[in-house]
Amino acid sequence: MLAVVAAACSPPPVAKRPNAAGDPGAIALPADHGKAPTPGPAKPAPIVLKDIGCLQPTCAYHAGTNAYFTCLSGGAGTCFHFGAACTPAGSCMYDATSRGYKQCTKVVEGTCQAWAAACAPATKCMFDPASGLHHTCDDLSGGTCKRFGALCAP
Repeated sequence: MLAVVAAACSPPPVAKRPNAAGDPGAIALPADHGKAPTPGPAKPAPIVLKDIGCLQPTCAYHAGTNAYFTCLSGGAGTCFHFGAACTPAGSCMYDATSRGYKQCTKVVEGTCQAWAAACAPATKCMFDPASGLHHTCDDLSGGTCKRFGALCAP
């Protein structure tokens, strides 16, 4: 059995080809356009996956560089493909020295140059230095997580 899976974030662009007069805005239709299709075997209807959403990049901590980058693909508590440097929402960033989150008052290329008071990300999805993964914080004290829970998307 053949199954076709279709998933998209937006409709594909309309293909435009010049017609016989050379007008690039017109679409040249095939000669059999509008004729009834010839009968044949029934084709299965495509299966549409509704649980796959559009890509929504996040700003994730990269422990190897101690900086934040756009996460283009991730899951299971980590980012697999990093993009450009970024600043997380509210400039609440992980400080590897104190092993906690602090407000950053001066961000340069995803790296904090000046720290302020402790903070916590609004999502409570925090970097766990012991596992190297992001987990939901179940017990937060200042900018430090005392007990990590389930994995979360960075």
